[in-house]
Order: sequence, then structure tokens, then C-alpha cells
Amino acid sequence: MEPFVPQLVYIEPQALEYPLGRELRDKFEKMGIEIRNTTSHNQVRNIPGDNEQQQYRNAKSTLVVGVRKTLKFEPSKPSAEYAIPLATGCMGHCHYCYLQTTMGDKPYIRTYVNLEDIFAQATAYMEERKPEITRFEAACTSDIVGIDHLTHSLKKTIEFIGQTDFGRLRFVTKYHHVDHLLDAEHNGRTRFRFSVNSNYVIKHFEPGTSPFEKRIEAAGKVAKANYPLGFILAPLYRHEDWEQGYLELFERLSETLPDYAKKDLTFEMIQHRFTKTAKRIIEKRYPKTKLVMNEDERKYKWGKYGRGKYVYKNEEADELRDTIESYIEKFFPMAKIEYFT
Repeated sequence: MEPFVPQLVYIEPQALEYPLGRELRDKFEKMGIEIRNTTSHNQVRNIPGDNEQQQYRNAKSTLVVGVRKTLKFEPSKPSAEYAIPLATGCMGHCHYCYLQTTMGDKPYIRTYVNLEDIFAQATAYMEERKPEITRFEAACTSDIVGIDHLTHSLKKTIEFIGQTDFGRLRFVTKYHHVDHLLDAEHNGRTRFRFSVNSNYVIKHFEPGTSPFEKRIEAAGKVAKANYPLGFILAPLYRHEDWEQGYLELFERLSETLPDYAKKDLTFEMIQHRFTKTAKRIIEKRYPKTKLVMNEDERKYKWGKYGRGKYVYKNEEADELRDTIESYIEKFFPMAKIEYFT
């Protein structure tokens, strides 16, 4: 699978006031990619396509180069204190993804070039919380690794956090294009996580992402570069023979990862969930999806702001958690399980 290359690029005029904005413009011009102007990264118009489906697919291969004006970082529990805003949107087509609803009307990818402002804000948050450690999540609203071979924003952020005393960086990816990140001076302060799943889930619900083997191979490279390593199992999904499917996942993980990578591993587990809005959008975007979203078979879990989501019923969720935890204990006895949600 080749690294992402946008078919169309939009640039905010203000982005050209920053070195990274000018660098990206020059890079895309040399690559022969069409570049258009946009007054704001929130107001991108005229994405080509004869109908909504085509426009959606074209938006997923459109990159917008902009300036992040809102510098108040969102909280990012349970994995970190704050989301550090480097990019928004993703080129993947994961059927279950929560970005389907949060980015519903803006599925294009945005990268922010005012890194100095973003780093200054991160420094202020660290100062405020010290001597406690402040963790920043860089992949809340994007798969940042998927575009970083073009921007190197993530690499710069890894090296920025690497120089701090009280900062830690985390991100997760489904892409294997990590080679440019291997020589970053991370100083052990960045946890590099890969999203993994059973073969069934990857095959049926994760088009446009790197295959499982490539992700694991990349995890081996990342471990060799002395990054702390982690895996997110999300969404844990009860498909036919799911126990066997997830057992195979752990067997392959255990076979592929070198022993030194198994000492400081973390696992995060998120069961499949959906909202009524997400279900409507997913069925419209991916009408042939095999993703089962039957409200009658689920439990309704109230969330913040009076909105809720459908998760597995308690007995099914417990069985899912216990099974996966038993696999982690069997294959990676030294690993830390961070949470199940």
C-alpha cells in the first residue's frame, strides 16, 4: 500500500505566513497536484463529484493546509490529558469510525502549519500542571501518521516533547509509513501505538488502511527505534468466531514482535459502539457494510451532554473483556492493560 498522496490541495492564504505552509505549497506544486485557495479550512467548497457519495470519496483524498486558530486543547480521556491539534480528518474508510459523525460534513483532511503556536500552548499546559506529567494525544481527530510523510508535523512534535521534562506524547495509527519517524529524538517520551484487530474486522471494515502484517512489521521497526510501544484494540467486535479471530491476532502479534518490544507494552480496549446518527451516516456512506448495528441487541449507555451510544450488553461486554485480557496475560504477561471501555 502506497503512502497517501492528495488528489487536490486547498491552502488558506494565512498558512503561507508560516514556513511549513510555504514548504507544503512548494512540495505540492513540484508533485503537479492541483492547488486551490480557500478563505478558511472550515469552509472548503466545490469538492468535485457528481453526487454526495462521489464528493465524500473525493473529500477523503483532499488535503487542506490551514492555520489552527482555536488553541484551547480539548480533553482526551482516558488516554491523555489533552488532544494536541496537528491535523483533522483521515484518508481511511473505516466503516465504524466515530469521525463519520464528528467530521460528517467536512470529511476532507486538514493539516495545521502554525506549529510554534501549538507548541507554545502545549508548554503553557505543562507549566500549569507540573510537576505532574501532562500527556498529549496526537491522533484524536485524525490518523496523523497517515499524512506525516508529507508534513513532518508529527516528527517535529515528537522532538519537541522529547526535550520537555513534564510532557509525554501518544498517538495511534493504522498505517505502516513510519520510516521517517525512526530517527526522531523522542527520548522515550512518545508512546507509539498501533490499532490492531481481528482479520475479519480489518478485512470487512477497514478499507484504505495498511494491512495487519504491515502494521506489525512497522511496530517491530518502532520498537527497534526504542519507542515505548502500545496497541489499541478498537473496536472489539463480536463477529462469528470472534474468540478464534482475536486469538489468531495475539498469536501473530506474539510471533512477530521481538522479545525486547514485549517488556513495556500497553493495551487499550474499546468495544464497538454506535449512535443513532452514526448508524444513519454509516449506512448511507457504506450501503453494503456488514457492520451489525441492531439497537435491540445492545445496551444504551448515556454519555456526556445527554447524548448516549449503543454498546454491548453487560454479559457480552464482560465476556469480550475477559477473553481479550486472558490472551494478553497469556502472550504478553509483562504488558499493562490501560483500560476497557
